[in-house]
Amino acid sequence: MKKLLLIPFLLTVYFFESAYSQSVEKQFDEIFSEYNFDNSPGFAILVAKNDDVLYRKAFGHANLELGVQLKPEHIFRIGSITKQFTAAAILKLAEEGKLSLNDDVTEYIKDYPTHGHTITIEHLLTHTSGIKSYTSMKTWDAEMRKKDFTPGEMVEYFKNEPMDFAPGEKFLYNNSAYFMLGYIIESVSGKPYPQYIEEEIFAPLGMENSFYDNSSEILKNRASGYQRTKNGFENADYLSMTQPYAAGSLMSTVDDLLKWYTAVMNGKVISTESRKKAHSSYNLKNGDPTGYGYGWFLGNVHGSPSIEHGGGINGFQSASIYLPEEKIFVAVLSNGMGVSPQLPALKLAAVAAGKPFAWKEMSLDKSELKKFEGVYESEGEESRTIIVENDSLFYVHPSGSRFRLIPFEKNQFYVKGQLTEYAFETNEKEEVTVFTEKGTGYAHPAWKKTAKTASIREEISLPLSILDNCTGTYELKPDLHIVVHREGDKMFARLGDQEKFNILPYDRNRFFSKNFPIEIVFYLNEAEEVIKLIAYQNGEHEAKKIK
Repeated sequence: MKKLLLIPFLLTVYFFESAYSQSVEKQFDEIFSEYNFDNSPGFAILVAKNDDVLYRKAFGHANLELGVQLKPEHIFRIGSITKQFTAAAILKLAEEGKLSLNDDVTEYIKDYPTHGHTITIEHLLTHTSGIKSYTSMKTWDAEMRKKDFTPGEMVEYFKNEPMDFAPGEKFLYNNSAYFMLGYIIESVSGKPYPQYIEEEIFAPLGMENSFYDNSSEILKNRASGYQRTKNGFENADYLSMTQPYAAGSLMSTVDDLLKWYTAVMNGKVISTESRKKAHSSYNLKNGDPTGYGYGWFLGNVHGSPSIEHGGGINGFQSASIYLPEEKIFVAVLSNGMGVSPQLPALKLAAVAAGKPFAWKEMSLDKSELKKFEGVYESEGEESRTIIVENDSLFYVHPSGSRFRLIPFEKNQFYVKGQLTEYAFETNEKEEVTVFTEKGTGYAHPAWKKTAKTASIREEISLPLSILDNCTGTYELKPDLHIVVHREGDKMFARLGDQEKFNILPYDRNRFFSKNFPIEIVFYLNEAEEVIKLIAYQNGEHEAKKIK
């Protein structure tokens, strides 16, 4: 009788698990329902939990000219996910006693100019070296990117650039640093970087569909890469894969990336001690965390800690996320430089963890919203301003852009299209005291409410002659332009082939956007002619007017 009683129990478990699987798969499918994959490149996707694959699909085309549909087994350039492999190789060599993370880079690149500083291997791993990233150099244009370089020649190309800051003082994402790490791997191991990665990582882990990219090789299941233009998609511009090198030249599949993350987390690549260091935030000299370890960003999904990295390289974009507590892995690989795979990857991880981003708007009247208004400050951070306009609450960025905060629970809000929760804390008198952002990145500090009055940038009216003086094409790099034009009495800016966005004047030569955190300042000569602009967004970006 006991054996017979097991049968309905097992059937119940089976049908429950089957229904759960179908429900989760439907939620996964819904994430991609908003995308149009007709005559478009697309995504290859894999979601796993406890090494069991929950979802494995592909949407869109691997080759638009031949009409070949994408499959999960297609091979993609993974761009900067390469940095994980480079970092692991360095840590592996350190465990073997062949180098130390505290070694000065001049021990391996003898004539590298350090400008009186000590630049360590750890500085390279953590993007805190201050070395100029070659991908931000103005000479790194379309023609330059076509040339083949040896590792030594490429180091010669960028090594004499001035440093951006002293080592350890700031975090600034840096491809030169990871290029140098590849050069150090070659120096220490005696093997070319591609050979080392193949023999020491790919082959032992059974990653049979992962390679150092070579555009000349015939590679079965290689997906073609595309870039978006205002008229649709076109074949991606050529890039010599000798240039991304240890910072971004690897190719892989969603299945092989699962093998990689599983091996790393199970101690089959580097020791547990090394992995924990790689997956912990590096702190700057002043003690501030960077939110980056060795080859991985640190974040969270609804409070669940995550390790992750994405990539973007000619024709391809990638995203990889792992939630250690839930043992959830997500990879989304794209062969089109259009829609970023990062947002759907985060949503997939949230659904797999049972924490979907499924906020539902609740109603609050204007009097209830007014208590949140104010200026909030945090030491070392830009202030945050909250205002009420037209019966809605808005978060105003210092640049002037604003986002509607939509209430979903008491004192908690979200922004449409974002995966960040905005929360307010109150005291015993229900007075708002603190404002926090709980996003998917590394933890933000809290902002305390002040007695200051909000000062908000407002649009002013300017004569059309002044607006026309600002229109034109501005060169950021030889192959990257900002185009500013007027439509009626409205001004618009467009970076490269991206979508145009409205810019609003708040002074004679200063403009902001309500939709993006950016400020654009136009500079005039003595003849009152605009000669350049500076765009302020994550730094200063100067662009000379060329027509």
